[in-house]
Amino acid sequence: MLRVYLVDDEPLAVERLERLLAEFREVSVAGSTTDPAAALEFLSRERVDAVFLDIQMPGMNGFELLARLGEQPLVIFTTAYDEYALRAFEVNSIDFLLKPIDPRQLARAVGKLERLRGGARPDWMRHPELASFLKDLAATLRPEAPARPERITSKVGERVFLIDLVNVTHFFARDKLTYAVSGGKSYPVDQTIAELERRLDPRLVNLDWVGEVHARFGGQPVAILKDGARTELAVSRDRASALRERLAI
Repeated sequence: MLRVYLVDDEPLAVERLERLLAEFREVSVAGSTTDPAAALEFLSRERVDAVFLDIQMPGMNGFELLARLGEQPLVIFTTAYDEYALRAFEVNSIDFLLKPIDPRQLARAVGKLERLRGGARPDWMRHPELASFLKDLAATLRPEAPARPERITSKVGERVFLIDLVNVTHFFARDKLTYAVSGGKSYPVDQTIAELERRLDPRLVNLDWVGEVHARFGGQPVAILKDGARTELAVSRDRASALRERLAI
C-alpha cells in the first residue's frame, strides 16, 4: 500500500481528496490535517510514501513546510492557482493537481507514485541546494508588508493639510482627539492612536527627533525631542523596552 499524508488548510478539500483516494485500493491515507504546523510535526517523526500538499496556506506555505523537513518526501502539490503549479513544477515535484482535483489527473499522479515506490530517490531530492531553493520559493509567497505612508492628512474646517511624516515629531491624544505635531504646531488627525500604531508599525514618536532619553524617579524613561520646545514625552512602562530596542540602548 502507498501510505500518503494530506495537507490542505481547506477542510472540504481534504475531505474530497480523501473520498477520491478511497477509490484506489493501492493507497492508504496515513493521516491528514488543515494545520501546516501539525503536518510538520507528523512528517518529522513518521515516514510516508508521499504527501499531497497544498501550496498557499496561512502561517506556513507548502514550500516553507518542505524546507523545514530534514528528509524530503515524494510530493504531489495541490493548488487552485496555475502560477503556484508552475512554481511547484520548478521544484521537480512528482506531480501537481489543480483544484478542484480531477479524478483522472489524480489517477495519473498515483500511477507516478507507484512507479517510483521502492526505487532510488530522484537526484533532485538529494540536491544540497534544494532546501535553499525551497526557502526562496516560500519567501515569494509571503504577503508583503503594506507600504508605510509618507504623509498624513489633517482637516481643519474646509482646509486639508498634507503633512509629511518625516517632519512629524510625535502624535498624542487629548480630549478624545488625536494630534500630529509638526513644525511646533499640532494638527488634528481623524485616526485613533491605536489605528496610527497599526498604520505606522508603530511610529508614534519619530526617532530622528529624539535627542535624549532620561529616566525619571522609578525608572520611567522620558524622551526629549530636538524640537525648539525640547518637548518631553513620558514613555509608558509597556513601551519602554520597545523604545530601548529601537534606539539600541
